[in-house]
Amino acid sequence: MYDVVIIGAGVSGCAIARELSRYRLKIVVLEKESDLCEGTSKANSGIAHAGYDALPGTLKAKLNVEGSRKMESLSKELDFPYKKNGSLVLCFDEEDVEKLEELKRRGEVNGVKGLQILNREELFAIEPSVGERAVAALFAPDGGIVCPFGLTIALAENAAINGVEFRFDTKVVGIQKCEEGYLVKTGKGEIQTKIVVNAAGVYADEIHNMVSAHQMKIVPRKGEYLLYDQRVGHLVSHTLFQLPTALGKGVLVTPTVHGNLLAGPTAQDIQDKEGIDTTSEGMAKVQEKALLSVPQMPGRQVITSFAGLRAHIVQMPEGGREGDFLIGEAADAAGFIDVAGMESPGLSCAPATGEYTAKLVTEILKPEKKEKFIGTRKGIPNMAHASDEEKHRLIQEDPAYGNVICRCEMVTEGEILNAIRRPLGATTTDGIKRRTRAGMGRCQSGFCNPKVVELLALELAKKEPDGDLYSKIRKSGADSWYLTENGPEERGLFHG
Repeated sequence: MYDVVIIGAGVSGCAIARELSRYRLKIVVLEKESDLCEGTSKANSGIAHAGYDALPGTLKAKLNVEGSRKMESLSKELDFPYKKNGSLVLCFDEEDVEKLEELKRRGEVNGVKGLQILNREELFAIEPSVGERAVAALFAPDGGIVCPFGLTIALAENAAINGVEFRFDTKVVGIQKCEEGYLVKTGKGEIQTKIVVNAAGVYADEIHNMVSAHQMKIVPRKGEYLLYDQRVGHLVSHTLFQLPTALGKGVLVTPTVHGNLLAGPTAQDIQDKEGIDTTSEGMAKVQEKALLSVPQMPGRQVITSFAGLRAHIVQMPEGGREGDFLIGEAADAAGFIDVAGMESPGLSCAPATGEYTAKLVTEILKPEKKEKFIGTRKGIPNMAHASDEEKHRLIQEDPAYGNVICRCEMVTEGEILNAIRRPLGATTTDGIKRRTRAGMGRCQSGFCNPKVVELLALELAKKEPDGDLYSKIRKSGADSWYLTENGPEERGLFHG
């Protein structure tokens, strides 16, 4: 019997797990994919929104402002990349300046500090690369940027250190109400629990509908992005938004915490909950709209494109509020807690979402707090940005930190081995990429991937010494194998 089953190892699920790990509870996180952060949490803008956009009085507004305020201190506790760079909402028509004023008033009601309307001269003084058509901007100094997978992985590792169990490749296929809680049926067996927390992203409606007669429907909203080389990452210093539309905040241009430049997303409602393909039309649209904000956006410096899905609720069950997050017990299923519809600004809200949801759980179970909760976590050393003294110390301790594997991002063998060996360590090459950035540079793993595969195979072989050295190496999960299984003469690394 578990006290809590959390379904979904994205940023919301991991934030909830971390907060609940403060208590004497038996907790397991179930994830259908092979690793943390495989859904919406890995493919988004990486923005810590200040909180001026959400409607006052909504859960979105409350959690956005609270989460954004917690992000900087949390980044220091859990050692993940975050920067408070400030954001600008650009206005390109004098007649629309009143909309900036409305956003400012909304933000002030929400509790956002330091909001200012900048005129044209003030705007160009702090962001010279902005397009000539801009006439004004709303400046939010508390806006920030964060590494979305860095945040998610940090939360999960800290939860694991504090006793939370994680099970991957474990899909929930049914949930049955019991006399005491729920029986959660998975592809790998059944789990009995007192509380279920549904943080399943775009699949949260399917999980909810397993137990509740008040049906929910989520439509995935796809957003395509362009990522630019670090050599142009300095082009802007703030996150640049355009005045929002009914479909969201529009195409943004922002630096990333790793020094790249990012533009996107588009907004297209689709039916396929795995539909993360990119299109020539989507990429062209992102580039075209980005040029409105920054005319010098260098199309030839795009190093990759990607798409993410946002969980947009189109049919809200009883107890929910249209256009808002859905966080709370299902009306007809006591002990079943939805954390659903966590679209933008869900990433910004995560620290507050964790606390808010943990409070709902603890009010039901009334657990005792642990005497010795470990509240900090140390991330993987970053040799590319370490001081000379730190580099020397690490190499003296382990010479693998002196062997560069990924030349684009200057990632060393020591960092890759650390990523595999640490709590909830990487088991796929994409898992290594998200933890170390090996393969995220200009060549997009073209040179380093064979060596990364070799290191991963050697490390995983230590856990299964009798297995084929390379037979279980995957790019991301499911059937993304690097090797065929038709005999030695036909085996070989796939390229591309």
